[in-house]
Amino acid sequence: RIDAMKKPVIALGYNGMWPGPALRVDEGDKVRINVTNRLDETTGVHMHGIEFDDFRMDGIPFVTQLPIVSGETFSYEFVAKPSGSHMYHSHHNATDQVGRGLLGALLVDPADPAERYDVKHGVTQEYVFIHNDSLGGFTINGHGFPAVVPVLVAQGETVRVRFMNEGNMMHPWHSHGYRMKVVARDGYPLEGAAFDCDTLGVTPGERWDAM
Repeated sequence: RIDAMKKPVIALGYNGMWPGPALRVDEGDKVRINVTNRLDETTGVHMHGIEFDDFRMDGIPFVTQLPIVSGETFSYEFVAKPSGSHMYHSHHNATDQVGRGLLGALLVDPADPAERYDVKHGVTQEYVFIHNDSLGGFTINGHGFPAVVPVLVAQGETVRVRFMNEGNMMHPWHSHGYRMKVVARDGYPLEGAAFDCDTLGVTPGERWDAM
């Protein structure tokens, strides 16, 4: 259900969710993700932003693996690197399958706790905004306005928002009344190149972190 005013739409999901469950690991962790295909069509899963040691884990059907057929399970194994905001999604008939909901956040924290944003910048709240524009119009985490989940914080708190575009269109994110400090792009810290803005254009496949 996109919102209370529209009829429910037929979607796809990981573990019955759209977006799929946020996966959070530490840099250097060895990760195994078992994907069982319960769809009536073939699929595959790509970990967007991960640097693979074994190309066969990249999740691109007919390039790095055969598609996962209905009823089969495929195990993806990789070392989580680099740290940053990443995504996972279908890479098979992707415009259709991702548009219908096969997407989710993959968050890799730095191995050294002292290098984590919440420690270095005093972050007290964190939000992931996954934007899509295919299923039910413009959505944030599968919801349309006014059914989107609000950002609730106390005055003086430092908030980190991870913007992720899983749609087909560039979308400008605007924090009305606040200036954002953009600190990372596609999982890589901007360090001295961090910049302030009140509107941030996020193109398909991009991830931006803002404070």
